Amino acid sequence: MSDRLPSFKPRDLIGLLKRAGFLQAYQDSSHLYLRHPVSGRTTCVPIHTGDVKRNLAHKILFKDCGLTKSDVRRLL
Repeated sequence: MSDRLPSFKPRDLIGLLKRAGFLQAYQDSSHLYLRHPVSGRTTCVPIHTGDVKRNLAHKILFKDCGLTKSDVRRLL
C-alpha cells in the first residue's frame, strides 16, 4: 500500500474525523469546525466543490487532529 494520502472530498474528510471522535462545533459560511470532546483539539474543514488539497488534508489530520497514518488507514 502506498504511504501517500488519498485525496478527500470534504464530506469524506468530515466523515473520517467524525469516526475518529470529532464532533461538529459550528459552521461559519463554507467552513465546518470540529472539536474532539476528550482532547479538546479543534480543526476547520473547508466545504467547497472538488477535493481538499493533500497538503491541507495532511495539516488537518496530523497537525490539527493529532492522528497517525495508522489511525487514518484504520478509519478509511
